[in-house]
Amino acid sequence: MRPNILTLDIETSLMEVYSFAIKDQYIAPDQIKKDWEIISFAAKWLHEPKAIQMDQSNHKEISLIKALWKLLNEADIIITQYGKRFDIPAIHAKFLEYKMKKPASFQQIDTKMLASKTFKLPSYSLEYMSEKFNARYKKLKHGKFPGKALWIECSKGNLKAWKEMATYNVHDVLATEELYKNLAPWGTGINFNIYEDSPSMRCSCGSTSYKRNGFFYSSTGKFQRYSCKKCGAEARDRKSVLSKAKKASLKSEVKKY
Repeated sequence: MRPNILTLDIETSLMEVYSFAIKDQYIAPDQIKKDWEIISFAAKWLHEPKAIQMDQSNHKEISLIKALWKLLNEADIIITQYGKRFDIPAIHAKFLEYKMKKPASFQQIDTKMLASKTFKLPSYSLEYMSEKFNARYKKLKHGKFPGKALWIECSKGNLKAWKEMATYNVHDVLATEELYKNLAPWGTGINFNIYEDSPSMRCSCGSTSYKRNGFFYSSTGKFQRYSCKKCGAEARDRKSVLSKAKKASLKSEVKKY
């Protein structure tokens, strides 16, 4: 059984607030005229060819939240770009607001955090990384509605703006999924083999084809190391290849210290 892996991206509305100025202002709760909402989301299962997309051009927010709850409840792993800090907490806040139960637990892969942990880059934005590393899907530039104009026009009910929002949202998911595939060989922190009933190893890229690639050495063991033939990701045995006598001698050396 393979894990259900979902790539996800949400778009939220601008807030409407009362303010005396446009700089260095504290906005108190009673100055909020209209709170933020989730106005659009796109998602894609890794094993499916097409993305799912919903927005408030023809749905109320509660419909989006119910659809998101169903997706999160089915997912074993969720892939996002900066989703650990934004998308997932925002979605959880809406579940609480609408008095919905907590969905089933899932693991998260955040491409921004994954990249920043491993690579020195001038930017960890989806725009920069998709342009730099993706072959097919790059983050889209805004078309007819640059900057915040897209969100403002959507709030006015402009159907052309909503169409652009949907395209923009879906493309973010496709770009994030491709970026994840490029980053995955460098380590996701998730052992995908625990989802497999088969004793054979399966890489996060889906391949089961490995080659021996020397050994990994720890302070107390020597382990066979493997490389995925498709993407190069590394795996290793958990059982040390050292003899019992050698293991015993290492333990005695540790005790001396």
